[in-house]
Amino acid sequence: MSPIAIVDAGLVTSVGLSAEATCAAIRASVTNPTETRFVGGDGKWLLAQQVPMPEPWRGRARLVEMASMAAAQVLAPRMQVASQALQAPLPLLLCVAEQDRPGRLEGLDDALFAELEVVLGVPLHPSLSGVVPQGRVGVALALAQAHRLMAAREASQVLIVAVDSLLVAATLDAYGAKDRLLGDANSNGFVPGEAAGALLVAAPAARHDWPIPQIACLGIGYGNEPASIDTDLPLRGEGLMQAMKGALDMAGLAMAQVGYRIATLNGEQYGFKEFDLATSRLLRGRHEFMDLWHPADCVGEVGAAQLAVCMAMALAAARKGFAPGDPVLIAASNDDGRRVAMVVSAQGDA
Repeated sequence: MSPIAIVDAGLVTSVGLSAEATCAAIRASVTNPTETRFVGGDGKWLLAQQVPMPEPWRGRARLVEMASMAAAQVLAPRMQVASQALQAPLPLLLCVAEQDRPGRLEGLDDALFAELEVVLGVPLHPSLSGVVPQGRVGVALALAQAHRLMAAREASQVLIVAVDSLLVAATLDAYGAKDRLLGDANSNGFVPGEAAGALLVAAPAARHDWPIPQIACLGIGYGNEPASIDTDLPLRGEGLMQAMKGALDMAGLAMAQVGYRIATLNGEQYGFKEFDLATSRLLRGRHEFMDLWHPADCVGEVGAAQLAVCMAMALAAARKGFAPGDPVLIAASNDDGRRVAMVVSAQGDA
């Protein structure tokens, strides 16, 4: 895989309305749970990681506003670059919740894209743009699609935007019925949240117009876990192990060469057990300590936007010099068993 670079990132989360603010908050372990208008199974107001928006938007309008705020953070610097190649229509890959998500909002596969295009006010490529309704793994699939576009010389840059919110009554009811929400009576659960993230991806020839260091995706791997969280099958971590091995093989690396790891783990025991099983099956012999970051501790479970937060965190760590090593292995999991992993490495001097 010829590396493609993530040259800029934008975030809108409950702990920051920019990538810099969010990553600083995550590094400091800041969290911001607040009471919602929803009542949990115990009769108490449900706590969630809510984005402090200037207006009380709801539903799809709220997603549009969050997505546009995140995208603006990477589009504004792009407009200042003099290269004429950057003035061409920009492909946009919009990552949203998976289609079988309980309580999924209407219009995520069509209306949301059209509404976001109007708000962004930049020319988007009509045929190379699209929606990726694949949940947590969506950003990785969008990166793979961006790589294909750049390899075919159809685009020199691609904008990936991910936006999601679990703060929907039907969604919370479904997860609450399965005892998956964190509460006083349930320590094995997650805090629901909402967020948006934007990643600007560039081909090697277009990377020099942007600040360094950048992070380059060296490999992407895929897997499927038969013992998903909704089954009673014994968990062996086979799907995630397969995804990790595929990413490492593509990058030409062994697991012991990974500097640190970032994952979409949201606090549920299932995810940590799976991650440990997959990692242990790939490690052989003596190895150095590998730190594991899981930003959901601070921003909550934000669905399709979770992997964008992980990628932005890796970029911030490379630029600010607090990465504990290089490269970084980033992994994501969907409830239906789909797994992805990426090997990402810093490029250029800090």
